[in-house]
Amino acid sequence: MSDKWTELDVPQQRGRVAVVTGANTGLGFETARVLAEHGASVVLAVRDVEKGKQAADRIVAQAPGADLAIQRLDLTSLDSVRAAAAELRSSYPKIDLLINNAGIMTPPKRTTRDGFELQFGVNHLGHFALAGLLLDLMLPVPGSRVVTVSSMAHRVRAGIRFDDLQSERSYDRVAAYGQSKLANLLFTYELQRRVAPLGGTIAVAAHPGVAATELVRNLPGPVRLVLPAVMPLFTQGPAMGALPTLRAATDPAVLGGQYYGPDGWRENRGHPRVVASSKQSHDEAVQRRLWAVSEQLTGVRFPLED
Repeated sequence: MSDKWTELDVPQQRGRVAVVTGANTGLGFETARVLAEHGASVVLAVRDVEKGKQAADRIVAQAPGADLAIQRLDLTSLDSVRAAAAELRSSYPKIDLLINNAGIMTPPKRTTRDGFELQFGVNHLGHFALAGLLLDLMLPVPGSRVVTVSSMAHRVRAGIRFDDLQSERSYDRVAAYGQSKLANLLFTYELQRRVAPLGGTIAVAAHPGVAATELVRNLPGPVRLVLPAVMPLFTQGPAMGALPTLRAATDPAVLGGQYYGPDGWRENRGHPRVVASSKQSHDEAVQRRLWAVSEQLTGVRFPLED
């Protein structure tokens, strides 16, 4: 295997079931495509079923015979998360890969149907609940993995604002996005600590660098105007951006609790390798506190010892 890991290095995935959230576009689509091309049974977990079907058609056009299914999943609604988990449980006796990929980036202030700040609710709480509801289908499966997509933006100065988690007192869209991505890492590390004694499932995180995807649609106008000129210098396309996720999900050498990102300048772009996350993401007290708060807010308890 080359030091420059690519999708050609993905091992055979036949017999594995992979659930990919946000799989109709961007990083999620590329992740689902590569897994399907390598033989996995891939569930495209998407908010818009029609867009999911269109994405599936595009994958089949590139990988005839791909084993694909569409699952409606609206991460802005815990009722939808519970319904999706119930449907998946009735359809699959086991899950090998859960890839928490879907995300919202820097929108104007809005809330989920359950009243959570939109980015924290979708990027963290929705995925936390989904993982908790599906984990017992993964724990008995050797080599199963929960892979959560974070971001370089997790290095937010304020950390997790437990005194204003839902940005009710003040809302800074960039800070709120960073908080949600920090939460992704805190969740990954705490989940790994809890599953480690069981020896089957591992939890891993990844970030895409600066990937040119639909997430940039909510960036401020002046930033969007200059993006076309600077993007080739500092960004990469979704296919490259998905490589850290794919490596975290499939490389046999991956260890639980690792974090994968691009190997280029400032991790903006490049091939996937193990990278470091912020000091605050490794704070075990914060990990435990966020876990407890997340259980309380979602009403989902994991089938694990504390």
